[in-house]
Amino acid sequence: MWADPDQDPRDNDGPGPEGELATYRSVLRDFRLTLEMKCQGLDPEQLARRSVPPSTMSLLGLVRHLAEVERDWRGWILPEGPEPKLYGARDADFDGVAPEQALVDGAFADLAREQAATDAVFARYADLATRVGKDQNSVRELWVHRIEEYARHCGHADLLRECVDGRVGQ
Repeated sequence: MWADPDQDPRDNDGPGPEGELATYRSVLRDFRLTLEMKCQGLDPEQLARRSVPPSTMSLLGLVRHLAEVERDWRGWILPEGPEPKLYGARDADFDGVAPEQALVDGAFADLAREQAATDAVFARYADLATRVGKDQNSVRELWVHRIEEYARHCGHADLLRECVDGRVGQ
């Protein structure tokens, strides 16, 4: 087991959340915690290690990528459109990774800030059927895509962590 079940912050032994929006929030929270857990205990070199050549993917790259993704989701909702990229042009979130503590600290700070900002925008829309942004996507659709993005990348994080130190688990 990755974490002792009694200590797992994602463990929900009781009844699940009531309602669709509460379920989305809970599932997203758990995927965010999973990503954090997959990165815990690693030094900058391990976090920056590209464990599956020739891919440029690393755990640190995933953290940076998800910060960019959170920022992108706001661009789908807010009328002013997308904000500038955090790390530069295409794939810079992965390509710009280096085994430096300042980059690690910055990436986790960026992710937390971008998550909070995007959460604040989503909080404006209790009605999941509301259509937003220039493409008029439903808020429900954006929640589902956001969860899907974390789910997919948590799968990558499982494999990357196993390559770094052999650790596997839930």
